[in-house]
Amino acid sequence: MEEESHRLEGWLNSGFHGKMSYMENHFEMRTDPRKLVPGAKSVITLMYNYHNPETQKDALAPKISQYAYGKDYHQIIKAKLRELLEFLRDKVGEVDGRCFVDSAPVLERDWAKRSGTGWVGKNTLLINPKAGSYFFLAELIIDLEMEVDGPIKDYCGTCTRCIDACPTDAISPNGYVMDGSKCISYLTIELRENIPTDFKDKMDGWMFGCDICQEVCPWNRFSKKHQEPAFEPHPELLELTKNDWEELTEETFRKVFKKSAVKRTKYIGLTKNIKFLNSNQNS
Repeated sequence: MEEESHRLEGWLNSGFHGKMSYMENHFEMRTDPRKLVPGAKSVITLMYNYHNPETQKDALAPKISQYAYGKDYHQIIKAKLRELLEFLRDKVGEVDGRCFVDSAPVLERDWAKRSGTGWVGKNTLLINPKAGSYFFLAELIIDLEMEVDGPIKDYCGTCTRCIDACPTDAISPNGYVMDGSKCISYLTIELRENIPTDFKDKMDGWMFGCDICQEVCPWNRFSKKHQEPAFEPHPELLELTKNDWEELTEETFRKVFKKSAVKRTKYIGLTKNIKFLNSNQNS
């Protein structure tokens, strides 16, 4: 992955990864999967829909990204990948390999682009022409030689809706490059420190993640609701009002986000984000 390697290096050198220092680690593994899985010959890319058109009942409540509505996707999808690997072994015999879901140094979008699962859009997300972008990516890296698929055309065209809609200007003016340190998802999930005051009045009410560049993307008119029971939100999640969130207790946090990806930011992180949003509204 020479071209991808140079692009990643340039992105890191520009500091677009912010405080995510782990992005600098295992560079060779990111660009050569044989360093990750000895004897690897094929990368199989899969996508798994998480789209849920339901929204929070209180329009003024701080917002949470759709992908985090239900249980943590890592465990759900990893189990399905293991089943698929066993299925392969049943069909073709001994196959050695590993399953990956956003938890190892794998350039998921680049492999997905190479395999024709979609194209990388101006918002830097993978877009599938029949399913939009509300899906997780996952990979099997195996030692089985397989017939390869090729990339598909980029259908973003002259559209700039994602660039125009991003309140923090995280997407470059021409698209295809994301300054992660300005992305609302980074600010509300990855950043452990206080959100810089530069982003005052630019958060658009998001307390965990952000879906703006997906909400405005015309290709997401093809998105359909997921069929995964584990991705359904806790019954109380969409019912909580703005006031409920501002008075969120640790007990309610543990109940509503049991086995959820939101636990990544912890109670202290989520309430910090809510206070930041509230301070903007009150100032």
